[in-house]
Amino acid sequence: MELFSDMFDNNGKIPSKYTCDGTEISPPLTIDDIPTETISLVLIMDDPDASVGVWDHWIVFNVPPETEEIEEGTEPQGTPGKNSWGKAGYGAPCPADGEHGYVFTVYALDVKLELQEGATKQQILDSMDSHIIEEAQLIGKYERQ
Repeated sequence: MELFSDMFDNNGKIPSKYTCDGTEISPPLTIDDIPTETISLVLIMDDPDASVGVWDHWIVFNVPPETEEIEEGTEPQGTPGKNSWGKAGYGAPCPADGEHGYVFTVYALDVKLELQEGATKQQILDSMDSHIIEEAQLIGKYERQ
């Protein structure tokens, strides 16, 4: 399985359009080679470089396994989780200090998660434990000017 964006390379710079310095919309994402036995996908975007610890920017679970494209500025079909702002949906990068790496991870699961909308990342990670078929990551970097 592979996760990529037409807007930035892995370990490349996220265009400011997708950050708090731009329009704060989500970048387009493509998921390739999803395993055929996948029942659901989970998308998590977080910032492990945040000064307060890992900051969760975007969490969506129970995404249909046929989801190969997530268009710019859209939420994938699925159930939104709660990000570190306590909200659902994409939270744009806005690092307070220096360059941060933003990790987009997609997980292929052999189950649909029995969680409610607004579940936290930890609840999702706990529920998907031992159900991960495959995962893929894309890292984008951003530093405010």
